[in-house]
Amino acid sequence: MRALANEIAKNLVLAGIGSMTVIDSEAVVDDDLGSQFFVSEQHLGMNRAEAAAPQIRKLNPRVLLHVDTENIMLKPPEYFSPFNMIIATDMTLGDLSTVNASCRLCSRPFYASGSHGFYGFIFADLITHDYVIEREKSNVPTVLKPETVTRSIITTSTKKEHGKLTELVTKREIYTPILLANSSPVPAEHLTSRRRKLQIPPLLTCLRALWEFESISGKVPSHSRADLELFTALATEKHKELQLPAETLRSEFLRSFLQNIGSELAPVTAFLGGQLAQDVINVLGQREQPIQNFLLFDGEDSRGPVYALHPIFPELDGPQV
Repeated sequence: MRALANEIAKNLVLAGIGSMTVIDSEAVVDDDLGSQFFVSEQHLGMNRAEAAAPQIRKLNPRVLLHVDTENIMLKPPEYFSPFNMIIATDMTLGDLSTVNASCRLCSRPFYASGSHGFYGFIFADLITHDYVIEREKSNVPTVLKPETVTRSIITTSTKKEHGKLTELVTKREIYTPILLANSSPVPAEHLTSRRRKLQIPPLLTCLRALWEFESISGKVPSHSRADLELFTALATEKHKELQLPAETLRSEFLRSFLQNIGSELAPVTAFLGGQLAQDVINVLGQREQPIQNFLLFDGEDSRGPVYALHPIFPELDGPQV
């Protein structure tokens, strides 16, 4: 229950969801007091979920709130079955992947999010999700067909209200687990020209480098020379893998990202928490197109582009035996 989780919980409770379980095995420390609004000095040493629970309940007493103080990494896949949605925040890629896999085993939608100072991300793996778009009925009939690699129109219907004919279009999105998304290329349409490549933020590169660094070292980069050299080498490698122009991975951005790792800024967590909670509400109501599948937020540029990161399986030539 760090600042980002606080924002998500606040927004979902105020929206009036039926019930929510918050799980956190960590204790409140001094660093939590500067960025979280559910805890104060009197909670130091207490479990973070238990400390935050009374303030969460005050926001909307009608929401049934449960608290779990066990380590989520010790939970078996069946633990997630009773939930309609699972949201994991501020975890390593390895831990996010483990929870994501458990959610898939019990067919439960999964969100992941994290923040590092000015920077943050939201990831969605809804497995397969159907939703309805309402629009004015056109004279041109809607064709049931794929719109993109991941999205298809599967049904249509109409309704008449106040003399106006509205078309209800049901679409289906297919998703990818976070472990595969993390190694997937940027969609081809973003690589068609140099101008479009220059618009892709180096934040994607740095997040992948950070997760690789954590996998290798078991920690986030410090300001030691060895850590800085390793992170820079990983970032350069990831940037090349994404086929992005070398000049967009500037030393100034690398320095800024490294300085922001592990920190929390209220405006950034508020934006990410609001966006994620709104997407969850839309998904539960099966309205509007959800995030597909990686939102990157750069607070310095106030940009939040979304990229559909999925594996590419090229067709094989010739007969297959």
